[in-house]
Parts: sequence; C-alpha cells; structure tokens
Amino acid sequence: MKTSFLGKAVFCLLFAFAYSLNSDAQLLKKLGKKAERAAERTIERRVEKETTKKTDQALDSILEPGSKDKKNPKAPDNTGGQNTPGNTTNGPSDTGSPEAGGPKTIQVYSKFDYVPGDKQLFYDDFGNDFIGDFPSKWNTNAGGELVTLGDSPQKWLELKSGFNIYYIPDVPQLPEEYTIEFDLAAVGVDNQTSSQAKVAITLSNDDKFKPGSNNAYAEIPFCQYAAIGITVQNNINNKREIRSTVKADLRDVALNNPHISIAVNKLRFRLWVNEVKYIDVPRLVAPGAVIHTVKFLANGFKDGKEKVFITNLKVAEGGVDLRRKLISEGKISTNGILFDSGSANIQPQSMGIIRQISQVLMQEKGMKLKIVGHTDADGSDEGNMKLSQDRAEAVKNALVSVYGISSDRLLSEGKGELEPVGDNNTPDGKSQNRRVEFIKQ
Repeated sequence: MKTSFLGKAVFCLLFAFAYSLNSDAQLLKKLGKKAERAAERTIERRVEKETTKKTDQALDSILEPGSKDKKNPKAPDNTGGQNTPGNTTNGPSDTGSPEAGGPKTIQVYSKFDYVPGDKQLFYDDFGNDFIGDFPSKWNTNAGGELVTLGDSPQKWLELKSGFNIYYIPDVPQLPEEYTIEFDLAAVGVDNQTSSQAKVAITLSNDDKFKPGSNNAYAEIPFCQYAAIGITVQNNINNKREIRSTVKADLRDVALNNPHISIAVNKLRFRLWVNEVKYIDVPRLVAPGAVIHTVKFLANGFKDGKEKVFITNLKVAEGGVDLRRKLISEGKISTNGILFDSGSANIQPQSMGIIRQISQVLMQEKGMKLKIVGHTDADGSDEGNMKLSQDRAEAVKNALVSVYGISSDRLLSEGKGELEPVGDNNTPDGKSQNRRVEFIKQ
C-alpha cells in the first residue's frame, strides 16, 4: 500500500524531532563531561597550590625561616601593663590577656589554680630604667635596650634571637618552692614565622652563660602556620632524662601578650599560659640541685623583622597551698592578687588565690573573714585609702558573685599606705606593699 504524502511528512517531522532531542542530549552530555573535567582540573590546581605552599613553609622553617614574608610587621593589639601588679603603673585597663574573642573576664579564670609565692624575691617592670638603656638588674652576653610598644608607656626588654644568647635577671639562689611570672609580646610575627621561633625559660645551676649541668626548661612557641606545642626538657648531671612536647595551639595567644606563670615545688614543674595549665611534670627539676638563676633565650626569630619582648618579671618564694595556712594560722597576706593600674578591677590571673579562699570558706562553714587592702605610697593618702577599700571590696564581690560565698561572712577594710612592709622608694618594695590580707574573724 502506498504511503500518502501527508503520512510521509508527519514521519519526517517526528524523525527530525527525535534526532534533535538525541543530538541535544549528546551535546549536553559532552558539555557535562567537559565541565566535570574543568572542575577536576581546578581542584587539582588548588590542591597543588596549597601543597606547594605548605611544602615551602615547611622548608622555610628548616632552611630559611621567614624568607618569603612580604607583610608589614604588626604590633601587638594591646601592649604592656595588662598584668602589672600595681596601683600606679601605667597600662591599659583590660581584665586579662586579650585574644581573638576580646578581653577575658574573671569568670573565665574561675578555675585557674595557679597561686603565686607570698615572699617576693625579685620584681622588675623596668620602672627605674631609661628607654634605650639595658636594664640595671639584668645581665646578658649579647645586648639589648628597653623600648615601648605602641602608645603604652610600659617598658619592654627585647630578647635578641640567637643560639646561646642569654638574658639573666639578678634573681637570688632559688629555694625549693617558688613561682615565676612574666609577660611576653611579639612584633612582626606572621604565618611565615619559623617553627623554631620560641622563647625558652631555663632554671639552671649555672649563673653565667651556659645551660648548666642541672637544668630544666620550657619553650613557648610563636610559630603561626602550625600548632607547635610547648616543649619541656631537663638535664641531670649533664644527662637528658626528659624531653617532651605537649600539644597546644598558642597561635592566637602568642599575638596577644601572653602571661606566663610557673610554679616549682621541689621536683615538680608546672606552667600556665594565661588561664590554662599546659605542663605538670612531677619530676622535672634535678633532685638536690641548687638552682642559681632563671635564664631567658629567644631563638628562631628573623632578624630585623620579628621581635619578642619581656616585662613584669616576678619571682617569689612559696606558691604552696594557702588553704592549709589560712586554716592553721588564721591569717594570710599575699601580693599575688593583681589589679589594673589605679583601679579596683581584679586582673583575671589573680583568681587562683581567690579560688583557694573560696574553697576554705566552703569547707569551714562557720568561718568569717576580714579582707584588708593595702597600697604603696604613690598618690595621695586619701586616694590610696579609698583605692585600698575598693580593692578589698572587689575581692569580696568576687567571692560572692563567682564562687557563691554568702556576703554576711565577709568584711572588707582599706588601710591605704599606712602599714608598709617594703621600701616605697623601690619597685620591689612598692610591689610588696600592694597586697591583700585575709584574717579569720
């Protein structure tokens, strides 16, 4: 039977339509494969770029630290004074070392268990030294000068970076139990800074420029492209027995003036960075060793670009459990509760002591305490009397608001500058006079 002209036309149209659909589908399929391959190539290029970048950073840290940096040096966000133990020392009024999230509060430090020694052996904020000079109470085998950072008048000592370059404060021979505190600051540190950029704190039986046959030290990292961790090591009779690195991501902390606290109780060595305890080694210090001094060493910082500084060094005998002393003797005095300059704002690092006082009051349900504030002689008599009263009241409020102690168990009193225990003409003496007493009632 013959096919009509109309039927042939319809057939041709249907065939053309089907062919067109199939061609479009093939075209889309080809385009899809091309897009897929293009995406794969893009991903490969990005992975290769990142891999090359990381490889270069690793090689830089080993062979030529910081050599590819093209960024401008960046000063610390807040410099100096944040941990200054005084009622007149200049500095910003932060309530803790600021990090990316802003200033920390005393609530953050509510579980901080560091307790500074109660008998001061050494203190230096460089208050009696001139900018441009090397500090009078320090020694070094290199060089250095005091500087200020940014707009703050706080003085800092730059630690020159180099192998076996030591900075040694005039700390007396150390007892079996003592504490060390200081502030660090860095300028020019960025994501090209070497993984070897560290500040080492060494306890040594050598009082000159050698590590010593008996020593213990910790290294604070400043590297930014990787979390390096804190390394501790010791040598006993010239033989290394311990070397370990504790995982810690201090990259943000290192850029924001970290406050370092160390407690040595005979052989035990503990270290805190701001409110966090990272190191607690029960037998790091050599048994029977006489520790003559504390030494600071900076290493791995690129000359002319990366700088690290130290200030507010405080060494004190003690650091023992204040709770037992308060219960047995009924009275303790401490200059470890720190306040912002000229104010009653408690610095968060002081919460270790206040926490121990709260624990005594929680255990001794019937105990009542009088909190007495003291200042140095800087400023007017009336101003210091008010300041000491405000500071005693601030400690009371912290016990009530942070630890839930009933306010009717606490009294506060200010003595101003009336009862000094040190010489108000020296930084050491002033630091001793700025103190808080807790007296059982």
